[in-house]
Amino acid sequence: MMADDMDHQDRNHGAETPASEAARGAQTAGADAEALAGAIAERDEFKDRLLRTLAEMENLRRRTEREVADARTYAVTNFARDMLNTADNVRRALDSVPAEARAQADGAFKALIEGIELTERDLTKTLERHGVKIVEPNGQRFDPNRHQAMFEVPNTEVPNGTVVQVVQTGYVIGDRTLRPALVGVSKGGPKPEAGKDKAADAA
Repeated sequence: MMADDMDHQDRNHGAETPASEAARGAQTAGADAEALAGAIAERDEFKDRLLRTLAEMENLRRRTEREVADARTYAVTNFARDMLNTADNVRRALDSVPAEARAQADGAFKALIEGIELTERDLTKTLERHGVKIVEPNGQRFDPNRHQAMFEVPNTEVPNGTVVQVVQTGYVIGDRTLRPALVGVSKGGPKPEAGKDKAADAA
């Protein structure tokens, strides 16, 4: 009798009830769900890191391209600035010859003038090949980024602040001012029209 009772208890101990099986299944499912959530979070973290890295690499590429382009454009800045004195001297040599004398020039004198003019044209073309261009401010609105005002000229026929005289030619290299043009600016005229001002600024 006692042996039968002990055998019955052993069978009851070894067998699991449906409730215990459900609990164990729920526990296993919960562990699987937690592991899946952890894997998804880790995946999202790696994805975020990858996207950040790609964005940083793209920004670095663009910045490097800009720096290389600037280096190419502005590498000759100091040399070009020194060459402006030569360009000024060539222009002064031509301006020192009166218009009447130039018109009547012949022989060696005419050849000399033409040689100086050719030198000036070649020098201008050489500077332009390296991104250096002449600023043509006459008749334009005064721009402090491109012009340097030396004096004011009373003039009621043009809008106030218009460049009416150029004392020294200005130059730009790329989109930067290499040397501002020295100019005379009008005063006493009408105020510049707002629409034209905006258009000039946009240009």
